[in-house]
This record gives sequence, C-alpha cells and structure tokens, in this order.
Amino acid sequence: MNGGGSRRVLVVEDDRDIANLVELHLSEEGLQVTLAHDGSEGLVKALSGGYDLVILDLMLPGTDGIEICRRMRSRPDYTPILMLTAKSAEPDRVVGLEMGADDYLTKPFSVRELVARVKAILRRVAAMTKSSDDVPEGRISVKGLTIILDKRRVELEGRVVELTAKEFDLLVQFAAHPGRVYTRSELLDLVWGYGQDNYQHTVNSHINRLRAKIEADLAEPRYIQTVWGVGYKFYDPSYEH
Repeated sequence: MNGGGSRRVLVVEDDRDIANLVELHLSEEGLQVTLAHDGSEGLVKALSGGYDLVILDLMLPGTDGIEICRRMRSRPDYTPILMLTAKSAEPDRVVGLEMGADDYLTKPFSVRELVARVKAILRRVAAMTKSSDDVPEGRISVKGLTIILDKRRVELEGRVVELTAKEFDLLVQFAAHPGRVYTRSELLDLVWGYGQDNYQHTVNSHINRLRAKIEADLAEPRYIQTVWGVGYKFYDPSYEH
C-alpha cells in the first residue's frame, strides 16, 4: 500500500482505448494512474508494489489476469484487485474471486460504475486499516478463532483457514463488532461498498461459504449467527455465562 499522498492505481488492460478512458476518469478523481498494456508488463509492475489498487483485465496477452492475481496473492503484502472480465468469461471470474480478487466488473461497463467501485474499495481498505490500528496487537481472537489483520490470516484451532478477500473482509466486519446485528444491505455497503437490494444474494452466498470454512456445525453456527427476520451477528463472549 502507498504510505501517503495521492492514491496510486495500476491499470492492466490491453485495450488502449479502455485503458486511456479509465486513466482519464480516475485522474479526474485525484488518483495517480499507471498503465500496463500486456500481462508480462502488468505482472512486473504489480509485484513492484506501492499501488493502492490494481485494476486487472483477465484476458491479457502474455501473462493472463488469473496468473497475475495468483502471484500477487502469494506475497505477504496486500493490494486490492478489481477485475475486468468479459461476459463469456464466467468461470475465469469465479476463479479470480477465489484467487483473492476484491471485486469485478463485466465488460462493457460504465465508467461511472468503475469509478464508484474504485472509490468503494479504497474507502473499505482505509476503514479496514483503521480497524487494524484500533485492535490491540492487530489481531482478534475468540473461541479458538484468530484473525491476524495485517497479514490477512485466519487460524482456527491452530490451523490456517484459506479465505477469499471478500470472505476475510466479511469476517473482520463481524468479528470487530461482536453482538452487533447487521442487515444484508448494511453488509453490502460496508464490505462491498454498494447497498443495492439486487446484490443481497451475494451476502448470503459469502456467509454460507464462510460458515462452511469456520463452523463445526452448520445447523448451529458458533461464530456467525442468524438473527431471523433481520440479518446476522457475530458471537459475543460478553453474553456467555
């Protein structure tokens, strides 16, 4: 992550018209934009660090977007990734999200939507960084579950739990506020950055996948609990007698 000053965004996109349009509009938002027009150049720049966000096309000459995403996520430092994908590339999009991409846009997309997604990701990362600063030792531990915020690492009873970027962010949002009840719309706004009702199935599917990874009994979840008719909350040890 860039330590200060203007936020830096790397755009890896082989369509120069799209890349230049994205650069123009993000620059107007005060962001410092660097372009790469093929996967090999994009990989080198992405791994060089110092970016606050990477906008990554999946279909690239040279190294493809999936491989760039995989290489970025194999490193200890964390840089958010917004994927750009064609409608026909549904399986690749799913793989990209599982590899750790933070969000995606399907081509053709509106520049206005792209700018909104970029702002949402940068806001969320800034809020997550602040949360990390507010938590003693940068970790949350409860009932055998440990979240190490700066390393984006989760351990359950001493073993590492592999989470996608969004699953991790969702877990942190819950665990940092035990006992607080969230509606699906609130979770969309806080974790994804957009609170539209037609995206609420996204919350359900992510919670189901997260529970499958951390809950011993899905019928009676210990950590992420359903509040019927309202939403979800995280286990609060202060209410245990």
